Amino acid sequence: MDETTPPEHLNPLQRFGRDIRQVRLARKLTQKHLGKATGYSEGYVSKVESGTLLPRPSEKFAKGCDTVFGTGELFAGLLRRIDEGDHPSWFVPYLNLERKASRILDYSASLVMGILQTEAYARAVFRASHPREDADLIEGRVAARLRRRELFELDAPPLLWVILHEACLRTVVGDAEILAGQLEYLLKAVTSPHIDLQVLPFSAGAPGAHTRPFTLLTFEKHPTVLYADGPQGGKLYDSPATVALHYDSYDRLRAHALSPGGSLALIKSLVKEYRS
Repeated sequence: MDETTPPEHLNPLQRFGRDIRQVRLARKLTQKHLGKATGYSEGYVSKVESGTLLPRPSEKFAKGCDTVFGTGELFAGLLRRIDEGDHPSWFVPYLNLERKASRILDYSASLVMGILQTEAYARAVFRASHPREDADLIEGRVAARLRRRELFELDAPPLLWVILHEACLRTVVGDAEILAGQLEYLLKAVTSPHIDLQVLPFSAGAPGAHTRPFTLLTFEKHPTVLYADGPQGGKLYDSPATVALHYDSYDRLRAHALSPGGSLALIKSLVKEYRS
């Protein structure tokens, strides 16, 4: 990034890096000093300041900078706004709650849920759903989706329990190679003690009253919240009756799904099928 580049010509990550550098220099700190103080390398700080670190600087780094610089929550807030800028406005409230949840119970009906998508799979999804969108906007959406994985880097990450309808495993997103890569990523993801996965097979019949995907977020000290897709985007619901109805549906879906072991066996067989 050229230091003479006008701010209006910088992308959000470049502006973030430029602000970090300006404050660092004002505090008379070297990149090595800042890296050591925040728990990162000098090279990491250099990439942040040049705006070339992808998908974006970590929340831990931003908070560390605020501590070192004495800037309150300035850089952590800037990073959140960058993140939110790559998501549709109706999805931001869900993201804010997702970061605070103790459990995430998800039912996906046709596509693998966003937080478990690979880069190639997410790119194919966005290209299909936004065929006329510029490539840089697509890449911003992809990067924002991948950043959601940072949830599992927290000291106390939430438990994620995912029920995937078999249609998610057989809908060829992009091409067979991309889908095979996505399924292999699922096999890797479930090795985490914080992620459980079950597949609802076609043989289970109709999936019940709720054929659309939905997510239940539970919290230690707050009531459970439901997130469900609609024709105009997703929406949050906190009505006890609505939440209870979807809890019941989730229990039924889980009861009719394959066991975790049987689910992984099916995924492995499909990987072989798509790789052949």
